[in-house]
Amino acid sequence: MADIVRMHHRDLLARWNHVLSREQRKALRDIRDCRSAALGGRVQQCDRCGHRVILYNSCRNRHCPKCQAQARARWLTQRESELLPVPYFHVVFTLPSQIGRLALQNPQQIYKILFRAAAQSLLETAADPRLLGASIGFLAVLHTWGQNLHLHPHLHCVVPGGGISLDGSRWIGCKKSSFFLPVHLLSHGFRKCFLRRLRRAFRKGALQFHGDLKSLAEPARFQALCDQAAEIDWVVHVKPPFGGPRRVLKYLARYTHRVAISNHRLRALENGRVSFEWKDYAHRSRTKLMTLDAIEFLRRFLLHVLPTGLVRIRQFGFLSNRHRAHKLQLCRTLLAKRFPSLCDAATPDPADLQTCPSCKLGHLIVIEFISAALPAVADTS
Repeated sequence: MADIVRMHHRDLLARWNHVLSREQRKALRDIRDCRSAALGGRVQQCDRCGHRVILYNSCRNRHCPKCQAQARARWLTQRESELLPVPYFHVVFTLPSQIGRLALQNPQQIYKILFRAAAQSLLETAADPRLLGASIGFLAVLHTWGQNLHLHPHLHCVVPGGGISLDGSRWIGCKKSSFFLPVHLLSHGFRKCFLRRLRRAFRKGALQFHGDLKSLAEPARFQALCDQAAEIDWVVHVKPPFGGPRRVLKYLARYTHRVAISNHRLRALENGRVSFEWKDYAHRSRTKLMTLDAIEFLRRFLLHVLPTGLVRIRQFGFLSNRHRAHKLQLCRTLLAKRFPSLCDAATPDPADLQTCPSCKLGHLIVIEFISAALPAVADTS
């Protein structure tokens, strides 16, 4: 990805700089300079054989394909203590395309509404005494892309299979181990809540429309859009449970710190064109090769750079920040009463020190820091 940016960022800016946000220009700059002399670095030496390696600093931009592994590992370590010994479900909420495109000009508002609508749908449906009748908790991760890098806003929610009874006296598990909540009820509640909040944001003047969307600034046109969206089914997909806590951590790692496209999917950069692998879900998830002009490839990638301050991983219900410690302790207490043998969780071994790649016996220690150098190419800001 860095090679593509270095080679084609000037052409991209010449064509699209007038519409790029500050965050998008910063993402380009960071990806270009990541793990290069431009950001400085350090020299490490083996404490046994004296072998030296030079390591350049990472940009730590949340959209950089190189910088997610360490952030993911730290985050998963923090989340491990919050896992419960119950089955977990994966629920995906997807915006229809005619609504999702509003996020191009209103990312803060649309993604905020998406989180709140999905959360309300899950929490209210689970609390219904005719269904689960419990207060649940869950984690939601925002993804904005499809496999072809077009805009495709959706939320991945990881939900423990059960919750605290509404009077707080017992743990209520799912009535069927292979099924969480009725999909049609989740879909209906999601659509209703999202459109209600969207109309409210429009009345308050919180939405803006330019270019191809300019006509939606007219109340009649906007209302027609909402009416059409209310007539279609909104996609909510519930996957079967994927096991207990150990498997949940491995599963979460696939979603929490993912970027629009990873380096391993990139296959070629030739003659100003980028080829990458993608899964065609409309044809049995077949892996195909797509080739785009490099400028178009970068334009699509930048669609998924989020505004500063927009949190893309959020927790709700008994996992929300305000009540998490108390509620999790209550969950474990209630589960221990019902399933005493399930409540002993093993912790993984701590990560090993960085081993010398030469002798395989010593450990690398920092002996020198390298100051940041001036970028080899002009700044993209």
